[in-house]
Amino acid sequence: MTALARTVELLGDLIAFPTISSHSNTAMIDALASRFDDLGARCHVFADDDGSKASLFATLGPEEQGGIMLSGHTDVVPVDGQTWTRPPFEMTSDDAQLFGRGACDMKGFVAAAVIMAQHYAALPLRRPIHFAFTHDEEVGCLGAQAMIPELQRLGLSPEMAIIGEPTEMRVIEGHKGCCEYTTRFRGLAGHGSDPAAGVNAAEYAVRYVARLMALREDLRARAPRNSRFEPPETTLNIGRIEGGFMHNVIVEQAEVDWEFRPVQRSDFDHVRSTLNNFVETELLPAMRAVHPAADITTEVMGEVVGLEPMTENAARDLIAGLLGANGADVVPFGTEAGLFQQTGMDVIVCGPGSIEQAHKADEFIRLDQLQQCVGMLERLGQRLI
Repeated sequence: MTALARTVELLGDLIAFPTISSHSNTAMIDALASRFDDLGARCHVFADDDGSKASLFATLGPEEQGGIMLSGHTDVVPVDGQTWTRPPFEMTSDDAQLFGRGACDMKGFVAAAVIMAQHYAALPLRRPIHFAFTHDEEVGCLGAQAMIPELQRLGLSPEMAIIGEPTEMRVIEGHKGCCEYTTRFRGLAGHGSDPAAGVNAAEYAVRYVARLMALREDLRARAPRNSRFEPPETTLNIGRIEGGFMHNVIVEQAEVDWEFRPVQRSDFDHVRSTLNNFVETELLPAMRAVHPAADITTEVMGEVVGLEPMTENAARDLIAGLLGANGADVVPFGTEAGLFQQTGMDVIVCGPGSIEQAHKADEFIRLDQLQQCVGMLERLGQRLI
């Protein structure tokens, strides 16, 4: 059986694990860990606090610092509310495509990396090759954020990382960050006939949203002149506004879900400091003048840094050479790459499939993309000996 055929077979097995972020992924992690144990890999499984989620880090080759890390997440987004014409957790195919939830985002790369681990295990490796498979990337990169300090504690420090998110096998050297929040407003209920007697949480939520919209214009003006992103600036989005239940009741509680995607660290600092100042100096004093217990709190749902393009990047140069690529691109969507870059690794994003298929009904990956990935990983083996 060819490496591609074995990758397709394993992809079918992985799609069958319904690893939606709200569900456990431990059965899939256990199955992957068993495969690496059989190869004689050094394996570490990192479970979350309640044991319902886990990440796997496995290493083949000499016990030394450095080496190359192949990384992917095991969780997938829900299928609820989508109109699938195929069973989402059973791989199906036609002549050119493989269908199923996670096929391109990103179990295709995970399957290819695991199958190629069998190839690497038979080589006289002179440098280590690492495999990192995480949980909860889709809801804030929680697995990677928890894994990184564990790797540092164990003294495991890969030199470079390839994050196999779907890029149609283009080499990606930069992407924006992704910061998601829920801001909650607690006021004082009352009868709508006397608005001044209460603190209307919905009204303060509206003022907060208006400030967010003004920040959007600030961020547009702050876009770096040489920005390679499209759109070039840090973007900001309102995802949900909720509050109240009757026309004539002063709203006691309201919520706003919002996010922004910074292109530079200074924009992150600008957004956070501007909003904190607005809340502390304008909104809260006005609310508490009427009701001292009024409050505004912001819950961080996820703060994931971007991947910063670097002048020197050994991972970019290595993978571009293996693919025969002439350069590297940037993308607007986020990944775990920036987290690993912060530890000192040279990092790029490159994997099979198209982001245009991710998170959609009848998600698929093209066979020729999977073949290209398998071929690239096979050629990578020559750089390990």
